Amino acid sequence: MAKAFASQGDMSEKKTSFTQIGEGLYAFTAEGDPNSGVIIGDDSVMIVEAQATPRLAQKVIDCVRTVTDKPISHVVLTHYHAVRVLGASAFGAAQIIMSDKARAMVVERGQQDWDSEFQRFPRLFEGHESIPGLTWPTTTFSDEMTVYLGNRKVVINQIGRAHTAGDSVIWVPDGQTMFTGDIVEKHSACYCGDGHFADWGKTLDRVKAYDPQFIAPGRGDALVGRTAVEEAIELTRDFVDSTFQPAAKVAARGGSLKDAWDAVRAECDPKFKDYAIYEHCLPFNVARAYDEARGIDTPRVWTAERDLEMWEALQGGA
Repeated sequence: MAKAFASQGDMSEKKTSFTQIGEGLYAFTAEGDPNSGVIIGDDSVMIVEAQATPRLAQKVIDCVRTVTDKPISHVVLTHYHAVRVLGASAFGAAQIIMSDKARAMVVERGQQDWDSEFQRFPRLFEGHESIPGLTWPTTTFSDEMTVYLGNRKVVINQIGRAHTAGDSVIWVPDGQTMFTGDIVEKHSACYCGDGHFADWGKTLDRVKAYDPQFIAPGRGDALVGRTAVEEAIELTRDFVDSTFQPAAKVAARGGSLKDAWDAVRAECDPKFKDYAIYEHCLPFNVARAYDEARGIDTPRVWTAERDLEMWEALQGGA
């Protein structure tokens, strides 16, 4: 292999922030690393996204304890990826919630994803020895469920395929606030390796239909105000479309994966090269876009071995 994945050399510690975005609503962010959300109800706390390890999850807990001593009762996981879910045990929550589709993806590809992500991006698994195993939900739902934290209503919804087939969003009506997971990003590349390009834009339209005033995205700073929300949604849409369309043109003329890589770089580099994790995501995004354009609807399972095969093909021009 000519060189390592970009993320394998990314070992610099990121500065974390804990930002209030509404009454009892907070976003834990870390310069493009995976975000977590905090929803404080009358009698307990809901966490959105669990981080990759219990040690990293403790950083979220420490922030929570600066603003409330209420117990953490629920952890909601917007999708199945290892960097989002493997820290769940640290919170001690009675309820761990995922969509039915997300749980099915843990069954189908959870261990492979863990192995793959750990190889690609070791820094995100600080304290990996503390992970007790795959994270399994205590509660699943299809389409929609509602949780009441005392009088505070929280709606957890599947509104369409995007980052994965099992994505959920978390809507807090009294705060006009949405936690979108990786459906929406702020100045960060979308990871599309398990994505559904043709559906993503429609799912973004459904996010917009809620008319959120605040969004805690999957990565990047919290979005405060409708202008910031609209801008991030449209930049996310542009990123997804700018990745898929060049790859689809290459696939339509029978070009190779390497041809798709070159075409996507030509389109995306001028606009997105300074985005967080751009170089990390790009090979996986191109490979998935190329597959979808050739009619492969269900993303192929990423394994540590497949990662390396794909990267060698891109480096070698195969």
